[in-house]
Amino acid sequence: MFHFFVEPEQINDKSVIITGSDVNHIKNVIRLKPGDEISISNGMDGRDYRCAIESITDTEVLCELRFIKEYGVELSSKVYLFQGLPKGDKMELIIQKMVELGVYEIIPVAMKRCVVKLDDKKAKSKLQRWQGISEAAAKQSKRGVVPQITNVMSFKEALEYAKGIDVKLVPYEMEDSLEDSKGMAGTRKIIEGISAGQSVAVFIGPEGGFDESEIQQAIDCGMKPVTLGRRILRTETAGMTVMAWLMYHLE
Repeated sequence: MFHFFVEPEQINDKSVIITGSDVNHIKNVIRLKPGDEISISNGMDGRDYRCAIESITDTEVLCELRFIKEYGVELSSKVYLFQGLPKGDKMELIIQKMVELGVYEIIPVAMKRCVVKLDDKKAKSKLQRWQGISEAAAKQSKRGVVPQITNVMSFKEALEYAKGIDVKLVPYEMEDSLEDSKGMAGTRKIIEGISAGQSVAVFIGPEGGFDESEIQQAIDCGMKPVTLGRRILRTETAGMTVMAWLMYHLE
């Protein structure tokens, strides 16, 4: 069943109206017809609105609202990914897979060891593309919300942004070198201690990892260094690993 997002005001008591680029996609790409069933989300309440197409024009698709699935598919906790800017198109893969796994928001972060440097013009263009990838992944995985991709932040700005988040995790490949290292047992205890409804921040370094000064700043801000095991993971793998652990624990 195909899944689409609309604004809340496009959903009425008995009908849903789809407008914009999705109309052309429905009419000319996937070629749906009146009578076909689709699912709709408004991107806010996590509900799944099940509909049947009534009519299709060049500007809108009118659907009959049949029933609402209240429970939705969202995790019980909002997970925020603070991703150090990676090279090439790795960010696109990270966004796609993290959205599929259930992340709530993605914050690109310019860290000391990031190779990529984005000026305002490039950042705006990238952000538009990244948000489009998030929406496409949300549709594919039938999410109840479209995770937002924020503007690129500095590490200092990211730490400030994360202040109000309940649990803050920093996977660090040198965790075993820290004075109060607790290894995988400690990491397991932290993950298992997260309760439904608590918000979670996950900070992931770029290809070169975190600078030592960044780790110290993170610890000073109340963040918890964790280990992802004995192997060194790529930046595009690390966040997905933590997200998979959280998904397993919370669901």
